[in-house]
Amino acid sequence: MVGIGPRYPWGGLYGGQIVAQALRAAASTVEDHFVAHSVRAYFIRRGDHTEPVRYEVDRIRNGRSFETRRVVARQAVGAILNLEASFQLPEPSEDVAAILPPEGVPTPDELVEESWSPVFRRCMVPIDRRPTSERDGRGRALAWFRITDDMGDDPMDHAAGLAYISDDLPTDAVVRAHPVRSEPPEVLHQVLFTASLDHTIWFHRPMRADEWHLHDVTCHTFVGGRGLAMGHVFSATGEHVATVSQEVLLRDQRKR
Repeated sequence: MVGIGPRYPWGGLYGGQIVAQALRAAASTVEDHFVAHSVRAYFIRRGDHTEPVRYEVDRIRNGRSFETRRVVARQAVGAILNLEASFQLPEPSEDVAAILPPEGVPTPDELVEESWSPVFRRCMVPIDRRPTSERDGRGRALAWFRITDDMGDDPMDHAAGLAYISDDLPTDAVVRAHPVRSEPPEVLHQVLFTASLDHTIWFHRPMRADEWHLHDVTCHTFVGGRGLAMGHVFSATGEHVATVSQEVLLRDQRKR
């Protein structure tokens, strides 16, 4: 599979796009009745928007209940992403909701809609309108997201849509948890360097990425220049549909 992408505001390709395309490449090699249940990706190099990305899929295992794939995304410079995805044949079981959505979060209709990408719509929840309920970690970032266009009914497309969106908020949580957050925006822009190192998604329940979902993300630790962000994704009706984790490299350039 070959993918392309536009140049994003910060230059180069967007990591969520590469993860989404790699997941879709992996899904194209599994049976239709399997669904994605987990993805783990490592960002290796910055993508170049001026050339296509080639996705090489390795069929690691075909089982009766699970199928496993490894995908390497390559450009002329070499590998830019390594991803492993696991797919499960749906099976009946108990449904235990252990993580509940925060209460008192404004709906998208009550918030200002803004996004840096035409692919998705985003409504950030301002700090002064965050819920009083606590989450583990610091630097809490909340936002409503949805893919802009109707995506049809293929569950794999919706999993890829969520993968695309899920790379947006973790960096915000890490920055908010770091002391550098106290700097004025114009200073922050000049001194801060961030990059996604790895990205994991666990898909728990069926969802539609073209409907509004609340992403609730916090930073759980920061050490060695790396901040670990953990997030939960909830449907508008309160279902916990996915969990996301990401390690973010953050450097204050003045201290180097």
